[in-house]
Amino acid sequence: MANRFGGALAARPLQFIWIADCSGSMAGKKIESLNFGIREAIQPMREVATENPNAQVLVRAIKFSDGAQWHVSQPTEIHDFKWADLTADGVTDMGKALQLAADALKTNNMPERGLPPVLVLLSDGQPTDDFNAGLKAMMDQPWGAKAVRVAIAIGDDADLDVLQQFIGHPERKPIQVTNANDLVKMIKWASTVPLKAASNPNSQPMGQSIAAGVVPIPAPPLSTLPIDPSDVF
Repeated sequence: MANRFGGALAARPLQFIWIADCSGSMAGKKIESLNFGIREAIQPMREVATENPNAQVLVRAIKFSDGAQWHVSQPTEIHDFKWADLTADGVTDMGKALQLAADALKTNNMPERGLPPVLVLLSDGQPTDDFNAGLKAMMDQPWGAKAVRVAIAIGDDADLDVLQQFIGHPERKPIQVTNANDLVKMIKWASTVPLKAASNPNSQPMGQSIAAGVVPIPAPPLSTLPIDPSDVF
């Protein structure tokens, strides 16, 4: 792409961060479906990046159970991104995961010309640490407040109130899935539709009003397929 003076337009960095629950309750079909869904989402994410050359899509991943760690620590170009499967064990230290995200989103760690980050939180339970402190740390960062935040509730025991607080937008609700097929489908949606919206160069730049939901995204599609009882979590 070139501007009217013939020079190439520099792509603006867009950080995409998976925040994945790896607690013991995720063991079995849930974590298998999460791993499969993220692997299946890589190619569609690459296609979105190719269609939006103004955005340089950089992907990272946080895992949380007993504490939180970077699963993919370096912002990685989506065309180079690979997914190593997660395993499940331990408790649900979601607050520590958000603190880790907050550190990554500090202004001095973020590109000056960046597009709004996309954060996708996946969880099947309730936080076992100080969620509110982690959320505050993240929202205290300008880039955290401006981020497009999506939450996927896995199964019937996920804490929808906590996930709603993470989203921070009254018109956006957690996406609740109760079976493996819908989880894979919604991971694909969450990794492409918000990414496409945030890639729009008309998204509100830094320096203007920063509020949750400045990047509009459509609601996820509702599943209309019959559910296989053997597929339910």
